[in-house]
Amino acid sequence: MPEMPEVQGLVAFLGERAVGRTITRTSVGAIAALKTFDPPNTALHGAQITASTRHGKFIVLSCGDDLHLVFHLAKAGWLRWYEMLPVTLIKPGKSPIALRVALNDDSGFDLTEAGTKKSLAVYVVRDPQDVPGIARLGPDPLDDSFDRAAFAALLDGRRTQIKGLLRDQSVLAGIGNAYSDEILHAARMSPYAIAATLDEAEIDRLFTAMRTTLTDAVAEASGKPPSDLKDAKRRGMQVHARRGEPCPVCGDTVRSVFFADRSLEYCPTCQTGGKPLADRRLSRLLK
Repeated sequence: MPEMPEVQGLVAFLGERAVGRTITRTSVGAIAALKTFDPPNTALHGAQITASTRHGKFIVLSCGDDLHLVFHLAKAGWLRWYEMLPVTLIKPGKSPIALRVALNDDSGFDLTEAGTKKSLAVYVVRDPQDVPGIARLGPDPLDDSFDRAAFAALLDGRRTQIKGLLRDQSVLAGIGNAYSDEILHAARMSPYAIAATLDEAEIDRLFTAMRTTLTDAVAEASGKPPSDLKDAKRRGMQVHARRGEPCPVCGDTVRSVFFADRSLEYCPTCQTGGKPLADRRLSRLLK
């Protein structure tokens, strides 16, 4: 799933390539992906893109103050950019293309989604806050106003496993499964640690790890075209999706815990005192 760093990379890329250009056509390839009907997607035709911004994992292409194309790539979605947009017709339900956007210099992009579980979402709205997922977002962890004190206040009293809290978009905007693994590894913290029980030193480590991990990943994504962002993400991972490989910090073997639709990866030596975690959702450390 694209997370904050990759989404920010896409936002920056679209800021360079799409802002200032006019949308000439939108073609919907997956009607279920279009979540709004007023304004219609055809309202974008003839509108000039004035800004490219990010809200959590949502990308917002603004056409003035009162018209916005918003999309969330979900687990298996991606953006495919063309300097010369193909002229072939999209057959709804017959291709991975959910939406095609054509621009007035013949460039444009497709929003695509792989697999059978379709979660990619597209909105055409008058205000980004009209998108329910944006309206309920928590603070952005890289916002200048989100300091260590704000982070500590957010953790206070939450009897929630820290892995799940980092991934909760209503608590913190933009962090998903991969970067929560990376943050917890950098902080030397078990994914099952309870947020409310962290001491001051642990909060310091976690806040620093979160800011450093995300800042470095955003910098790595900066300036890369969409076609390179996924590989850049994979190269930067220390533990996520590296089950069975040696931890780059201590050399222990990276382990996984599998759930119904995802897994988490961690290093026992760095994060759990050398003890492996049982492979079930509510496990404690193995005795």
